[in-house]
Amino acid sequence: MQQIVSITSQGQITIPAMFRRLLGLDQYNKAAVSSENNKIIVEPIPDIMKLAGILQKKALKGKTIDQIVKKEEKAMEKEIARKYIKNK
Repeated sequence: MQQIVSITSQGQITIPAMFRRLLGLDQYNKAAVSSENNKIIVEPIPDIMKLAGILQKKALKGKTIDQIVKKEEKAMEKEIARKYIKNK
């Protein structure tokens, strides 16, 4: 699947609706952007709040939501950095 998009003077593009639907992206999502073999790659970043329930109760015991969110954000940052370094 391919579509042509315009690049604005500020370097912005609009992701076509069919790709946003395909990837489950909406205005509240985040995405990681990288480059590989002279191509730009956009990968959706999962919303950690949608992952609720997958952690074991023991891991959550005694932790506030803010502590859990910070821990998950750090884990995501590490994973994104790992992918970036791997692709360099």
